[in-house]
Amino acid sequence: MKATRPSFIPSFSERVIAWQKVSGRHDLPWQQGGDVYRIWLSEVMLQQTQVRSVIPYFARFLERFPTLEVLAAAPLESVLEQWSGLGYYARARNLHRCAQILVHERGGGFSAEPADNAQLPGIGRSTAAAISVFAFGRRAAILDGNVRRVLGRCFGIAGGDSPARDARVLWDLAESLLPESDIETYTQGMMDLGATVCSRRKPSCDTCPLQGICVARYEGRQTDFPQRPKPKVLPQRLSRLLLFCDGRRVLLERRPPSGIWGGLLSLPEWSGESAERFAENQGCRLVDTQSLPPVSHAFTHFRLTIDVLLCKVEIAGLRAMEVRWQWLPLENVAAAALPMPIKKLLLTLPLQG
Repeated sequence: MKATRPSFIPSFSERVIAWQKVSGRHDLPWQQGGDVYRIWLSEVMLQQTQVRSVIPYFARFLERFPTLEVLAAAPLESVLEQWSGLGYYARARNLHRCAQILVHERGGGFSAEPADNAQLPGIGRSTAAAISVFAFGRRAAILDGNVRRVLGRCFGIAGGDSPARDARVLWDLAESLLPESDIETYTQGMMDLGATVCSRRKPSCDTCPLQGICVARYEGRQTDFPQRPKPKVLPQRLSRLLLFCDGRRVLLERRPPSGIWGGLLSLPEWSGESAERFAENQGCRLVDTQSLPPVSHAFTHFRLTIDVLLCKVEIAGLRAMEVRWQWLPLENVAAAALPMPIKKLLLTLPLQG
């Protein structure tokens, strides 16, 4: 008996929507209520960071800054403290600046138009579209890392030597696949598929709603799509830092607002001045020095090796200091706005009574 063609073949978007309604994520803390502030905050935190890492930070951040107005009025140092450990600190600085612009220059709210929001600090094309979709129900395409992977595998787009051209191809494809309705469900479904099913290393193809139309699965080439650029050899940089500690407090310096670890507290850089003279300038007497094992930390574009000289000091008397300097009690290190490698180092110091 001759097989008959099915009368209805679900489209790409219909498959995604149907799957999301049954198997997608529905209990994420920012999914409830459609509040644009919570949506924006979550989208910024989720840039280059996984959901499981974001959730506890999201809760603590909202507790400290429950509204856009509270965030805009807060000092940047407080924002960085709440962000400490989440990484990519430019996101926190942009978040704070964006809140101030919205409150003081844009009437206290986001636009429903993605193009308007994409002009704000820290909001690119994909984040702007997500805000418009989830907060205002606007029909717009997103293209974060998860969506790129789903589209690349399903349509066999491996990518080439031109990232800009590859991005244009994927953006055009993403926009062409948008459904006429259920845009919020579809957009969440694309995120969920990439995060939970079409994962980078071990995709669960047997449970994927796109398995019947996926080029990568048909050809058995899931790991080939999308093609990852060859890893670059990261240049090496060296930083020498001084760790002044009296057994109860550590001397920290507020870094400039831009650049590496911008706006965070960190150990002062050692430019060659004698540790003894540096101690005198800070109202201390140098007791002993010890070179600590080097600390290595990888950034996106380079690898940093940090040499630290531990300087045990006696503080002659705390004096009025510049805003950039701060003696931080060791028991407050965990909650301070510090770069993660510096925080980990300081947490190993024994606290003296």
